[in-house]
Amino acid sequence: MPSYWLGRLIFEKGVAITYLVAFLAVVDHFIPLLGERGLLPVPAFVRRVSFRRSPSLFHFAPHDRAFRIGGWAGVILSLVALSGVADGSIWSSVPVWAALWVLYLSFVNVGQTFYAFGWESILLETGFFTMFSGSVFTAPDFVLILIWRWILFRVMFGAGLIKMRADPCWKDLTCLDFHFETQPMPNPLSWYFHWMPAWTHKAGVAYNHLVELAVPFAYFAPQPAATAAGVLTIVFQGILMLSGNLSWLNFITIVLAIPTLDDGFLRHFFPLRAPVLHVPGEAHQMAIWVLAAVVVWLSVGPVRNMLSRQQLMNFSYNPVHLVNTYGAFGGVTRVRFEIVVEGSAAPHGSSSEWKEYEFRGKPGLPWRRPPQIAPYHLRLDWLIWFAAMQPYDIPMWFVRFAAKLLEGDAGTLRLLKINPFPDAPPSYIRALLYEYHFTTAAERRGSGMWWKRTLVGSYLPAAGLASLAGPGEGGSLRSR
Repeated sequence: MPSYWLGRLIFEKGVAITYLVAFLAVVDHFIPLLGERGLLPVPAFVRRVSFRRSPSLFHFAPHDRAFRIGGWAGVILSLVALSGVADGSIWSSVPVWAALWVLYLSFVNVGQTFYAFGWESILLETGFFTMFSGSVFTAPDFVLILIWRWILFRVMFGAGLIKMRADPCWKDLTCLDFHFETQPMPNPLSWYFHWMPAWTHKAGVAYNHLVELAVPFAYFAPQPAATAAGVLTIVFQGILMLSGNLSWLNFITIVLAIPTLDDGFLRHFFPLRAPVLHVPGEAHQMAIWVLAAVVVWLSVGPVRNMLSRQQLMNFSYNPVHLVNTYGAFGGVTRVRFEIVVEGSAAPHGSSSEWKEYEFRGKPGLPWRRPPQIAPYHLRLDWLIWFAAMQPYDIPMWFVRFAAKLLEGDAGTLRLLKINPFPDAPPSYIRALLYEYHFTTAAERRGSGMWWKRTLVGSYLPAAGLASLAGPGEGGSLRSR
């Protein structure tokens, strides 16, 4: 039987790295976005939503100090899991993985729209099952290997199905003509991918269909077929990482593909030998078999969803995010719209008096090269990309964000790359809606610009702090 000790070791380190990235983002973003004075304050959320509906430690302590302690505890535990110091015994490894899962679940379940991303559930589901992997001296249990592969199957096959059902450009092989330019957050290579020959875009869509619709069934095939399927998946996800910033979605999918690879293949790249291994104890084996039964039971919903013509793209069937349904990029936007936020000392001054705020990741100033962000996740930037798709409904968190800029709130300003008002906040704020396109090669040579943009209209009319203060919880405003 093929050996999976090395694969399990690499897999666990990959999960630990993903947790580390996720908790660093918590430390960086959570309090200004969701803290006591955040854009969507957790204290208000836990008053409306019960613990049963959204279990979280922060129901008992919805305070910034608790968020800060929880975030840094997650960073430390991720480093412990990555270092391997707790791998020697199941009695030390299980508490570390369990604590990571409970902590991150606690953040996700009070994170509201800022944590409503499919890769949050992928991490939680993967992290939960990793609790059962045992110590470094325990032989890998093949049932658990199959459970990890089942997560990978749902991620990939769900994505393939939603594409074929949601947008005709996946069927006529034209989606990549638009995707690299209109994806949530382009990276430094997206411009080059966008201007590749049309035949490469069609070939890319065809490869997408192969890897997402056919290859996933080989994850459960005997070796070396499973290894070949895993390699095709890793190559595919690597290309996606090169062409855009999709948070840790591509990284954790690569991590999930590791259990398809046997150790004979992996030792070509990681020449490590397994120590003397012992079979899992009876209690450990029983726990894995019970877990497998639970997974089968919980898989009914996701399987029905994959077979349904009304397939959901990303959905959790339970509040602990186990055995979810996945899928990404069912539809591809054809035109990129961006919200540009500006401040001024006067509400109706000339254009030279309005100064633009620059975000860390999303496109803004046309001459700025798209940055490399992934696998890090800039939640504010992502939510503004979504907001630009519905310019007539301004989410309440955006109104609060504008008010925070007028207050000169230090936490909110740390979420940005450039604050054009370093000495004192502006008196008025506005948001404009622009249509963005990549410049052509000739335009870029002549101007140095990565983007060209055209003003579409107003998103948030010029407003002072008095008119933005105290918006109610949740909901949205009509901007027209």
